[in-house]
Amino acid sequence: MNHDHGMEGMAPPPSLSTNGTSGMHHPMMMMMMHMTFFWGKNAEILFSGWPGTRAGMYALALIIIFVLAFLVEWLSHSRLIKPGSRNVSAGLVQTLLHAVRVGLAYLVMLALMSFNGGVFLVAVAGHTLSFLLFGSRVFKKNTEILSNEKVSDLPPMSC
Repeated sequence: MNHDHGMEGMAPPPSLSTNGTSGMHHPMMMMMMHMTFFWGKNAEILFSGWPGTRAGMYALALIIIFVLAFLVEWLSHSRLIKPGSRNVSAGLVQTLLHAVRVGLAYLVMLALMSFNGGVFLVAVAGHTLSFLLFGSRVFKKNTEILSNEKVSDLPPMSC
């Protein structure tokens, strides 16, 4: 019994190459992307090929992630707009500060998506130290704690 249903003489479909495109025969470098936490200096954080395989560059990447997380918390608890500023100029500065804070927070989130344990630890450490210094009651005077005055120019971060 013939099951070709009128397709005699037709060529079979082209085979797919290793990169999933038809007719292309360029070898594709396979990248391994971690989907679980791993430990080690050989990670790609934020940019392709960065920080590479050198321990010094990995340490620099961890310092940068720490600073980014620290800045996110600092911006969340800082008062950079002077009381009595005009509404329009204060609103524009507040909007700019919000955009910077969100942008930095997204960079930290993207770095965490590398699933590197060191990146996770330094991001948490950056947020924690900055909150301890600027958000907690540890370094505030009793008058600052008791007053109902607004403690930050920006609203709290929320998901």
